This record gives sequence, C-alpha cells and structure tokens, in this order.
Amino acid sequence: MRIRSAFTTAGAVALAVGPLAGLAHAQPDLDCRDFAFQEDAQAELNRDPSDPHRLDEDQGPDDGIACEVLPHRSTTSTTAATPLPTRGVQGGIGGSTGPADFEWALGAALACTSLVAAGAYAARRRRGASPRRH
Repeated sequence: MRIRSAFTTAGAVALAVGPLAGLAHAQPDLDCRDFAFQEDAQAELNRDPSDPHRLDEDQGPDDGIACEVLPHRSTTSTTAATPLPTRGVQGGIGGSTGPADFEWALGAALACTSLVAAGAYAARRRRGASPRRH
C-alpha cells in the first residue's frame, strides 16, 4: 500500500508542477537606459499603463509620457527592409535555445525520484517473492 501511495504522490507532484514550469519566467525590470529612443519606451508604457517599470518618472505629476529625456526617432529617414536569410536555422532564423537551468534541475529531480521509486518497488517485490522461513 505504501508503494502505491508513493507513486500516487509522485504523479500528483509531477502533474501539479509540470504545467507551472513555463509560468516561472521573470520579466526584466526596464529603465529608460534600456531604450534607445523615446518611442520605444512609450510603446512599453502603452503596453502596460500601470507603469510597473516607472518609465514616467519625470519631475511633476505623471503625464503619460515615458522617458522624456531620450532622443526621438528621426522622421525623415526611412530604412530599407533587410532581406531575410534563406537558409532557415543556419541563417539565424528559427530554431530554439537550450533548456534553462531550472529545467535541467527539474528533469534531474524527476529522474532521481523515478529511480528511487522504481528501486523501492523492486526491493519490495523481491522481499515479497522470497520464500518465508518459519
């Protein structure tokens, strides 16, 4: 009965933690120095008007204009679109990055837990299969 409880607990933990692994990514704190132009900072402020990054921190009341000290983009010059590479992943488009550190740790912990549970199950079966002496 204990081994069944252990497997049930391990399964419940895996089902509870697995879907949350993607939600644990923290968002970086942005400052005005993270933007090259005021329009970029304004776009970030418009995306989340609650201003969690404090981009509208000039003297006086908040006026809804982010990082007023940054230069504005020039409206006279237009840049030509750069052609996309045609070699896919080899050209620098697509592909994926490797797993994050916490994903390696989570995988190792799940693998170790599985091995321990399998070993405990095998040891229990072996003890139960051996003939008993009176």
